[in-house]
Amino acid sequence: MCRFLVYKGTEPIQLSHLVTRPKHSIINQAFESKLRMPSSRPMNADGFGIGWYDPLPAAASLTAWSNANLTRLAEKIRSALVFAHVRASTMAGAPSEDNCHPWMFDKLMWMHNGEINEFKKIKRAVQQSLPEELFLYPSGYTDSEWAFMIFLSKLKDPHARSFSHVELRDAMMETIRFINELSKKAGITGPSLLNFVVTDGETVVATRYISSKTSEASSLFFSSGTSFDEYQEGGLYRMTKADKRENIIMIASEPLTFERSDWMEVKTNTMIVITPKMNLLQIPIIDDYWVTPKDPASLTRSRDFAIKMGFGLGFASEQARKDE
Repeated sequence: MCRFLVYKGTEPIQLSHLVTRPKHSIINQAFESKLRMPSSRPMNADGFGIGWYDPLPAAASLTAWSNANLTRLAEKIRSALVFAHVRASTMAGAPSEDNCHPWMFDKLMWMHNGEINEFKKIKRAVQQSLPEELFLYPSGYTDSEWAFMIFLSKLKDPHARSFSHVELRDAMMETIRFINELSKKAGITGPSLLNFVVTDGETVVATRYISSKTSEASSLFFSSGTSFDEYQEGGLYRMTKADKRENIIMIASEPLTFERSDWMEVKTNTMIVITPKMNLLQIPIIDDYWVTPKDPASLTRSRDFAIKMGFGLGFASEQARKDE
């Protein structure tokens, strides 16, 4: 089970207000997830990664639960664009900083919550599709990092000094299309969970996606407002919306607050884009697995696969389960 969090604001925020202080911070989510059903799949604390822009990108990877440096780091660093990721996977092998999200390539930063189904069957094809620089770039062994290489290969120039939000959006669409194409050629029938997020420090592009017409994707939410503050001791935070301005936009696998009205659930197979001017766009990912909202089938997607894989549920299903 992995979780990621994105913060984009008009003003910098102290990292501790995102990763350590909230009662339901991303660190605590790894152990006390409200959206993760009980499972026989064991959870291994494989590490924590955080990335920020100040104004150039920087990142730190560590084992969050045993590294005292995290608290000191979070209390000192401030940034207007933050990526945070808890990697609590079910994969075998020792924890490795090389496998911790986010990854960086020049100005670009990338995270993933999910997995490419039977990735070993398409790994060679992925590698053969890449230019030499991107083939040699990965330092870890996860499908997530190779997906980042695919994304970079879809850009006209991954070393560019600036990208339009349209360019990043289109490259993300092409990344998903290419993974699906390779999976079909390899005879992979199970769905892939592709909740990706990328930024260049100005634009943020995120997806909630599954290569299935009948299953629900891993959970994803967004929240926006004018301020994000602790309103009660004990780490209780809330998003305040004093006016129509969007000073803060957050995207998260699981909400940081217990205020349901603070968060909107992203629909399955939808892309969300935060533009440099803090506009939030929701764009349907229309392909073989798209189900229009007018189709009754869009309301009956099963959450069983996401639960089985340990990638969470949405607020609505969580509340419904409590009400049963």
